[in-house]
Amino acid sequence: MRVHTFSGGGFGQNGYLAVCEPDGEAVVVDPGAAAAGMVRHLEVAGTTPVAILLTHAHLDHIEGIATIRSAFPGVPIHLHPDDRPLYDAAPGQAAAFGHAMPDLPEPDRVLSAGEHITFGACAFEVRHAPGHSPGHVILYAAADGLALVGDVVFAGSIGRTDLPGGDFQTLITSIRREVLTLPAETRLLSGHGEETTVSREAQHNPFLIPHYGGELA
Repeated sequence: MRVHTFSGGGFGQNGYLAVCEPDGEAVVVDPGAAAAGMVRHLEVAGTTPVAILLTHAHLDHIEGIATIRSAFPGVPIHLHPDDRPLYDAAPGQAAAFGHAMPDLPEPDRVLSAGEHITFGACAFEVRHAPGHSPGHVILYAAADGLALVGDVVFAGSIGRTDLPGGDFQTLITSIRREVLTLPAETRLLSGHGEETTVSREAQHNPFLIPHYGGELA
């Protein structure tokens, strides 16, 4: 699997295009403000994506859905049901930041913990990791040693929990259960900022290591 990063917008959001080589089947993950770049890449490659996978439904991770759907009508949208209220409230999310956004197309398929999304010979395992949002998921590709972790964990930080549906202790529990149990060398590709690894965050992330000889968070 080759994963291409597309970053942009006022939120500095990372969207991803995962391509299974050599057959070339692809999925779009979290199309944000840089979705037009994803479309150009796909068109040059002559590839139609087989799915839009959403780690969660905050504005910056879904604002490019219309761009993808305009270029590739009917490509199915996958979303965890616990984030459906956030998805339906996208115009309100946009208004809170002074932007206008039309209603989004209905999600086509439900993401469920433990299922595998296959494209070509590649696959993502869906791992439910709430805390940043109720229906947040991680997409883990064991065979490729990488995970698309959305806004659960970042290089040296974690997702914010002060937005509707967020909860700090739930997020910490999710990170420990769904991220830190992955092999230490697993690459973590986040929704913002640079990529990191499980071992780096387990050893150096200030939110995840013991403080002053105390217990783990």
